[in-house]
Amino acid sequence: MDETKYVGFWVRFITFVVDSLVLLAVIVPLLLMIYGGNFIMTAQGWLYWFINYIFPALAILTFWLTKSATPGKMLFKAVIVDANSHAKLTLPQSLIRYLGYYVSAIPLLLGLIWVAFDQRKQGWHDKLAGTVVIYRSEP
Repeated sequence: MDETKYVGFWVRFITFVVDSLVLLAVIVPLLLMIYGGNFIMTAQGWLYWFINYIFPALAILTFWLTKSATPGKMLFKAVIVDANSHAKLTLPQSLIRYLGYYVSAIPLLLGLIWVAFDQRKQGWHDKLAGTVVIYRSEP
């Protein structure tokens, strides 16, 4: 009998909020230091683009590849693994999963909400990358 415990919608939503707050705690002070208090209206250029888009992607991918989880998921002892083998993610899986978030979000967040109804709690980004989010089993 499979004893895998999949992480459900609400826990994953909370982990998303935690991860977003962690990223904001890094990004906002950087933008304030570089562009000043009016950065929302005045910031532009490659550095602004890097801090807002490339840095978060690199941070998330690094966490997935090294820890199999983001800080939010670590709070719940959850890990992202290959759907079939439960092995660590590969770089291609991580990239597909990350880009899959956009596919999941574009149609009214339907691909993210899908987690609530799927038997293995997979969002579309998980299905595209062949991943699941499970509670870490203790050795």
